[in-house]
Amino acid sequence: MSTPAVPAIPRALALAVPAGAMATALIAQYVYNLAPCEMCWWQRYAHIAALVAGLAAWALRDAGPVRSAVWLAAAGIAVSGAIGAFHAGVEYHWWQGFTACTTTHISGDPLAAIMAAPIVRCDVPAWTFAGISMAGFNAIGSLGAAVVIAVLMQRKKGRA
Repeated sequence: MSTPAVPAIPRALALAVPAGAMATALIAQYVYNLAPCEMCWWQRYAHIAALVAGLAAWALRDAGPVRSAVWLAAAGIAVSGAIGAFHAGVEYHWWQGFTACTTTHISGDPLAAIMAAPIVRCDVPAWTFAGISMAGFNAIGSLGAAVVIAVLMQRKKGRA
């Protein structure tokens, strides 16, 4: 049931986009063994924040807080997309990133975990399709989705 004055489509996108992005990232990591670099994690953090806001948009009942939650989700999605665009630029060597490499998981003995962990470089794409890296796809999809959500939220009641 849609909350009055808050269109259902942007509410759905505010939840579906970060959920889909996180599912894709986790499948890439755990099914295809594509370990995330530090900038990949930054993109995930923004999507996690957007996912929380997207869930809140469906849990809340008053139109004002629901609208705020959808806008927060759109902002988190846009932030992840902006980080993805920056990360893609680092991968294409258009500019230098903030970090050279990171390690993935630390559990048990931290020193042993660090020594055994693979080095994941931020400036080397783990996967590409048609010349676009995962960070590039995140930039395109997330920035596009954030714009769509914003446009739909601006539409007059009853049109979306």
